[in-house]
Amino acid sequence: MKPRSSGPILVFLLLTALAALASLALGDALLPPRQLLAALVGRGDDLARTVLWDIRFPRTLVGLAVGAGLGASGAVMQAYFRNPLASPGLLGVSTGGALGAVAAITLGSGAVSLFTVPLASIAGAFLATGAVMLMARRGASAEHLLLGGVALNALFGAATSFLVLVSSANIQSSGQIIFWLMGGIENRTWEHVWMALPLILLACLALLPLGRAMNLLALGEAGAQSLGVDVRRLRWQLVALSTVLTALATAVGGVVGFVGLVVPHLVRMVFGPDHRRLLPLSMLGGAILVLACDLPTRFLPAGMRLGVVTSLVGGPFLLWLLRRRPC
Repeated sequence: MKPRSSGPILVFLLLTALAALASLALGDALLPPRQLLAALVGRGDDLARTVLWDIRFPRTLVGLAVGAGLGASGAVMQAYFRNPLASPGLLGVSTGGALGAVAAITLGSGAVSLFTVPLASIAGAFLATGAVMLMARRGASAEHLLLGGVALNALFGAATSFLVLVSSANIQSSGQIIFWLMGGIENRTWEHVWMALPLILLACLALLPLGRAMNLLALGEAGAQSLGVDVRRLRWQLVALSTVLTALATAVGGVVGFVGLVVPHLVRMVFGPDHRRLLPLSMLGGAILVLACDLPTRFLPAGMRLGVVTSLVGGPFLLWLLRRRPC
């Protein structure tokens, strides 16, 4: 294979930095460059420092973590199933996380502590993860895992709908559920950052060395096996890391759709299918997309949340993709 150029990665790193700076500077309280720089080094007025360090920084870091996790997970799912329409929620992890969070809100435990809903979401997501991993460890084929994901999505989706119906009489709980299911990174705190960012970073770093093996997997399981890839172990690693990334992203950002579908496919179209490049670019691209889509939510009406904006971006892209590659 040709040596990989670091040019695209450097460009994406620059774009990520610009998106992060825009996320830190823009909002109801605009922070001009000079004021932003002063607040970053601990100077300037108290209001600017409070806005930056207590509100904007946690929101930006959570956005980076959610975007990177979903972008990486989408790239893994598309490689695993060898299908450009695969996405992180394919195996039921997102709906499992949604079920856990909705259950916590419905039972009234969301007011107990800041961690209750995210931890309940993680528990629900890892319930789905455990089911998927059990199928993977028993040697289930990709088709069986896909069918299992469809079943889990249907099961968890039905349970979530039932809980939403049960809580409809409680206006406060119903509002919280809808607010969470639409996805968003506002009102994030440093506790949310430490809850998700370190583990998402570790999972992303663990994926990077698997790029070459993922390239060989594209040749088919028999071809990859003949070239020295332990296909069963690789499949287990990919499913585990992908589901963990999706679980953590859902736990702190709610249900944010289309990021894991749009970003890896677009990166593959532009830069090629080499996963040694595709994985880091998908991580950075996902972070850029989430931060970019979060910016309009700061100025548009309250109903325009992150999950709505990413759907408005991802929906037309998916329709274009289907038109370009009809089934």
